[in-house]
Parts: sequence; structure tokens; C-alpha cells
Amino acid sequence: MIQQTDLARLGLFDARVPRYTSYPTAPHFSDDVGPERHARWISAVPEGARISLYVHVPFCRRLCWFCACRTQGTRTLAPLAGYMQVLRQELAMLAKTLPTGVALSRLHFGGGTPTMLSAEMLAELCNAIFAVAPVAEGGEFSVEIDPNEVDSGRVAALTAAGMTRASIGVQDFDPEIQKIIGREQSFEVTRDVIAQLRDAGVQSLNADILFGLPNQSRARIAASVEKLLSLSPDRVALYGYAHVPWMARRQTMIPTDTLPAPQERLALFETARRLFLWDGYDEIGIDHFARPADGLAVAQRNGRLRRNFQGYTDDTAEVLIGVGASSISRFPQGYTQNAPATSAHAGAIGAGQFSTARGHVFTADDRARARIIEMLMCEFGVDAGKIDLPHAQLQAMFDAANARFEGQLIVDGSGLRIPPHMRPLTRMVAREFDRYEMQAVSHSSAI
Repeated sequence: MIQQTDLARLGLFDARVPRYTSYPTAPHFSDDVGPERHARWISAVPEGARISLYVHVPFCRRLCWFCACRTQGTRTLAPLAGYMQVLRQELAMLAKTLPTGVALSRLHFGGGTPTMLSAEMLAELCNAIFAVAPVAEGGEFSVEIDPNEVDSGRVAALTAAGMTRASIGVQDFDPEIQKIIGREQSFEVTRDVIAQLRDAGVQSLNADILFGLPNQSRARIAASVEKLLSLSPDRVALYGYAHVPWMARRQTMIPTDTLPAPQERLALFETARRLFLWDGYDEIGIDHFARPADGLAVAQRNGRLRRNFQGYTDDTAEVLIGVGASSISRFPQGYTQNAPATSAHAGAIGAGQFSTARGHVFTADDRARARIIEMLMCEFGVDAGKIDLPHAQLQAMFDAANARFEGQLIVDGSGLRIPPHMRPLTRMVAREFDRYEMQAVSHSSAI
């Protein structure tokens, strides 16, 4: 069993590395990729293909201080009404550009707070989406739901449109911690919303919970996890809180002296992890847990687990199209990202073009390294036979990574594997296969 002193020597408690929800990571996108290329890549989707669609709603009634997402606060629906008009225009452009017969393997509403939209707006948005493409048979329609910002009317509108999975943000149930991070949400409110969703027929439920929050202790995170387990979510994301106030100014509201040290962050993660495993969840990758019958657990057992901008997924679609300000799309040819500001996004759409502001065109080397990193993040190992690189080059890469970690990795003729005692270092191992320069300040703690 590796000790904290070994992890410290290997750099776990000092490193800042990407979460690798993409490769290359978003800081390496450039403005060489614009609306015309985005449109060409959409046109190149095969007829009858299954794709994923992500819809970004970057508005919140309150801005949680812990959050580093690109969102803006509003107390009224007026900005959302204007944004809805832009989304309808963007979806109409998408419908004209996509080849015929395309269906959605996944549809996801993220934010922000998608459930800030009224019931009528949600129904209207779904109708606009389904005019572009229907959800495929066996497809999934998921929505991020803030328990403080949803009611029976909005639940009814979403279920009538076919929502199959709800994602509930929890973060932590401790009232003191909630106050410090600006996210007050009682267990009772969360419990009642989950019951409402299940009564409406939504049987698949995700939950997000954070470790590394201010004043969080092992006893406190254990209490929060136990409350969450009483709600029996199908899938849980156990994310490390990323304190990056130089990137997300609202985080300056959180006193840095209340944050746990890196060694304590690891202890918090392990405390929560043991509870999920004790309750029968399968461990998925570095930070997810799922009931054995959940799609993520099935995908992991079948070797189909993937990684995208929402984290781990069982979606195997080759194309993910992002709609809305700042949304990122992934194509076989590369990545594109819409203008981050809602005003710039609206201006481009109003002028009759996609708002693509930057992106990245894949090289053959990018594709090979992306697959190596994804396999490490999903399977804790790389099958050399599945990587399109010369054997000698790949072996040299494996040997260099193993040397960096003092021979603690397993390297043989079949590939490379991260043994269980080294898995806290997985993101750091993945970094060894990233050829792009990295500014540590742009990324979160390795633990």
C-alpha cells in the first residue's frame, strides 16, 4: 500500500493538472477555427448518424461562490426569453446544416440552471430541438436540476418531452459549509425534489457531491454522503473542489484559510469513496460511482466507458454538438467552441452564422494521445494494440512515464497499467502523454 509520503514525493500534493475531459484541453484551442469550419464539420456528419446534443443555459438566479462555470445571474426571466430566441435561431441553422436522418443518442441540458426556464420555455425548447432531430430509440435525455429552482410544472414539462435522467447538484449537505460556498440547499428540499422526479417517472438520477470544500472534515463529508446514500442515486460524481479565484472571481468570497490541505483532500475523498463502495456502488474511473445496473457501470464492464466534457459517459457517438454560448462541440475532425459571452453569441447568430470563436483541428498525433489519455482515465491502462503509433515510439513513451513514477507503473509488451495503489496519480500519469505546454495556474489540484 502506497503511503502519503510516497504520494508526496511523487508530487501528488503539489501538482496542478488538467481533468482531461478533452485532449487537447480547452486552453490550447485557437481562433484559427471559426464558423465556416464548424458548419463544414456539421455537414460532414453521415446521414442517419446518431449524435449527442448539449444545450447550455448560462443563467442562475444566484451565483454560487464555489462555482467556476461561465454563468451570469438574473432575478427575472427577461434575459432568458431573449436567450431562448437565440437558441431557436441557432437550432434552425443546425437543422439546415445537418444531413438527413440524424437522431440523438444523448440530449443534455446544462448550465447554469436550465430549470430557471419556465415550464412553457422548456416545452418550447424541446420542440425546437426535436424539429432538428428526434431522440433515438434507447437514447437518453438528461437535465441538470437545481432543487431550489424547480417545481411540478417544470418537472411535468420535461417528463412530457421525454426526460429520462435528472442530474441533481448536492455539493454538501452541511449548513455551515453551504453558507460559506454560497449554496444553501437543505436535505429536505433535495429529498422532496428527488421524490417528485421519481413520482413523475424519472427513474435514473445522478448526483454531484464535492470534496475539498471549506471547513469540510472527514466526519462532515461522511454525514453528507450518508444522507445522499439514503436517496439512492443511480450515479454519483465525487468531484474535487477546484479553488481558482484568479479564474473565477466569485471564489474570492471563500476564505482560503478554511480550505483543507492537499493531504486532507485525499483523506476526504477516501472517506467518501469507502462509503459508496460499502453501499454497493461500482467505482467508475477516478471520481464516479454507479449502481451495478447503471449504464456507466455496464459500460465499464464492457470496455465502452468514454470521457467527454460532462465527465464519464457511456455514449459512444462520434459527434457531440454544443448549442448556446460557450458550448463546445466535438467532431472526428476536431473541437469547436461557441463565443463565451451571451452578447457575442447572440450577435453572431443574429447575423446568420454560427458563433464559433475558437477550436482545434486534430492531428494524427492528437488522436493517438487522446486515446491513450482516455484509456488511462477510464481503464487505468493502455492496450498498445489499440493505439495508432509505431511500437518503438509507444514503448519509449511508456518507459518514460514509468521512469517519472519511479517504476511504480506496470509496463510490458501489451501496454501500460496503473496499479490500484497508484490510481490517485492517474491525472498526473495522463499528463505524461500530453505533448502541449501547460500553465499550471490554468488547472486544478491533482487531488
